[in-house]
Amino acid sequence: MTAIIPKFRPEVLELAVRRPSLLKSSFQDQGRFMAISKELLTILVCPVCKKPVHLVPDNSGLKCDACKRIYPIRDDIPVMLPEEATLAKE
Repeated sequence: MTAIIPKFRPEVLELAVRRPSLLKSSFQDQGRFMAISKELLTILVCPVCKKPVHLVPDNSGLKCDACKRIYPIRDDIPVMLPEEATLAKE
């Protein structure tokens, strides 16, 4: 089995070396290598109030706007346990 290696422009590869966190964010914004699929986001709800959740701007968690809980994302897996959630400061 042969590995498929994507081709990137040289400036993208340079960015990957110098600022990998920026590269990850830009790809997630473009929907290329998003850790959590859009399909999964459409079905995930807050386990406390059963309202939809959405990604926080830095992609580190899922926020429920109704009860202000933020559920962490660890190793690209949303941890949807109420005891693991933090309350937003807003």
